[in-house]
Amino acid sequence: MAVRALSGSGALYGVSFANKIGMRLYNTLTGKKENLPAPDVKGLNLFVCGPTVYDHIHIGNARTFTVFDALVKYLRKRHGLKIFYLQNITDIDDKIITRAKEKGENPLEFAQKFEKIFLEEIKALGIDSVDKYARASEHIPEIVNQIKTLIRKGHAYLIKGDGYYFDLKTFPEYGKLSKRTVAMAEDGVSRIDDSPHKRNRGDFNLWKFSKPDEPFWDTELGQGRPGWHIEDTAITEKYFGPKYDLHGAGQDLIFPHHEAEIAQMESISGLKPFVKHWLHAGFIINKSGKMSKSKGNFITLRAALDEYPPAAVRFYFLSAHYRSPLEYDERSLSQAQSAVNRLADFMGRLKDVSATAAPFPADDFINGFWKHLMDDFNTPLALADLFELIKESNKFIDSHNLSKKDAQKIIDFVTEVNDIFNILPQEETAPAEIMALAADREKARTMGDFAAADKLREEIKKCGWEVDDTPTGPRITKINPKS
Repeated sequence: MAVRALSGSGALYGVSFANKIGMRLYNTLTGKKENLPAPDVKGLNLFVCGPTVYDHIHIGNARTFTVFDALVKYLRKRHGLKIFYLQNITDIDDKIITRAKEKGENPLEFAQKFEKIFLEEIKALGIDSVDKYARASEHIPEIVNQIKTLIRKGHAYLIKGDGYYFDLKTFPEYGKLSKRTVAMAEDGVSRIDDSPHKRNRGDFNLWKFSKPDEPFWDTELGQGRPGWHIEDTAITEKYFGPKYDLHGAGQDLIFPHHEAEIAQMESISGLKPFVKHWLHAGFIINKSGKMSKSKGNFITLRAALDEYPPAAVRFYFLSAHYRSPLEYDERSLSQAQSAVNRLADFMGRLKDVSATAAPFPADDFINGFWKHLMDDFNTPLALADLFELIKESNKFIDSHNLSKKDAQKIIDFVTEVNDIFNILPQEETAPAEIMALAADREKARTMGDFAAADKLREEIKKCGWEVDDTPTGPRITKINPKS
């Protein structure tokens, strides 16, 4: 469905468009599934919290970014919806400064190095839907202006020699997103500087005065750097204004980070709600619990991509509902790799179909797939329909009862799915010498010389390629050197 401007108000246009889409997503703020926010004539604005660039991102971060990449692609490609997708990059932070000092490097240059690595890694994962990455360091004037507004309105106070803090007593609604209060929060100072001089336990830093040998900006607030929370609202206000449609991130950021964002922006603007719809992805867990850098139990995205192809990693991320925890183990990723290989084999079989046969009920599975995505982006149920389609189609192919017309319909469907999910392995054509060996092996198999065929298979494997025998002939794939 193409996006087109209609006569009348933008609001009418938005409601009309939303009704046509009919998608429902869980809103963390209200605790229930709600209709996708109605877009105006410019579409929807989405902000997702980006990385703090002091290390390789772990697969928990990568899962969150993959989920929102797939969601954005779904809305754009399937429904023709315009979305401005914005992410921040935290390139100045205590963790960056500490790690840079350990390495004997300049903090800002250190951050730039890992920002480059981050962008390379997510590109390798097939994430390419973000319209803009906004660095915290490039939005200091906007950050300072927001803090000045909070000071002027009585929401911020100065601790001499330390910095400016947000006064939580001035915002009684703090906790409305997480349904938590400062008194309940053991992690009330998580990613927030603690100070014996704070007025309230959960008060969080807005502007941090510089210490010797630390990066700083010389501003009206004094020489220092921004707190963690204020960068996000400064960035989103610049590009979206004081209110916008969708905010996404991992569940670990609900409290205190997103509570702080709400307190800041609604105190600055006086407008509510700051964000219409909050979306949060679940944790990746292992036997030791939630995966995180602080626990030291994390697996980096780089390590996962060294072992498995991007399509398999993305399939693994999408195999569970985005709000549910996803267990990490080697078996899960191996199963994901088997699944994407099965999908690739299936596409190969479809391309060889030439029969004229009775109609195959592909629409039952196709419609089911899309229906599940409309209901809170339920990717595991959608994928279940996809693989049920594969199973039933293969039965028809085996009995030569799948028509070329139905085969093409299924190919078009899987291609559309892949445009959104990116779960088909990238095909790499084997060089001529490997193809010649494979041809010799197939000839030996045909003649019943299986000893020679096995010997040729091993020779091909030594050259870095794998031969899999399928109903439509041998499939030759590149072996991952780390697998």
